[in-house]
Amino acid sequence: MSTLVTYFSAEGTTAKVAKEFAEMIGADIFEIVPVEPYTKADIKWTNPLARCNKEQFGKKDVPVQGKIENFEQYDTIYIGFPIWYGAAPRVVNTFCQGYNWTGKKVMAFATSGGSKIGKTAEKLQPYVTGAASIDAKLVSNSYEVKDW
Repeated sequence: MSTLVTYFSAEGTTAKVAKEFAEMIGADIFEIVPVEPYTKADIKWTNPLARCNKEQFGKKDVPVQGKIENFEQYDTIYIGFPIWYGAAPRVVNTFCQGYNWTGKKVMAFATSGGSKIGKTAEKLQPYVTGAASIDAKLVSNSYEVKDW
């Protein structure tokens, strides 16, 4: 069994942490990419009509590009994302729905400039049904993920 680091990054912060962390531990890596990429206007959370707000509050699925081959080979999956309203962005939830999480250890790491981790693990749990465990932590760098 092996480890996978997956991530969604809106502005590059999460990508940097995920890539450094995956390299540190020798894990495979997969970027969660929405079919329709986000623009700066899409993620401007102060605009109530911004795409990120419509998706979060409307609980909309956000189609994802690509698929992880041989997902069953991984026993530990790290999922990185910027935290939006104390939860994973909807694109992460949609990504998670496409896999069998039975028996897997899920470690969600969130990057954020101002939000808290809140109930992120609880909110992600319905999308990783069957996971052996799920935990979430707010981080600012790859060492905080490694030292978890």
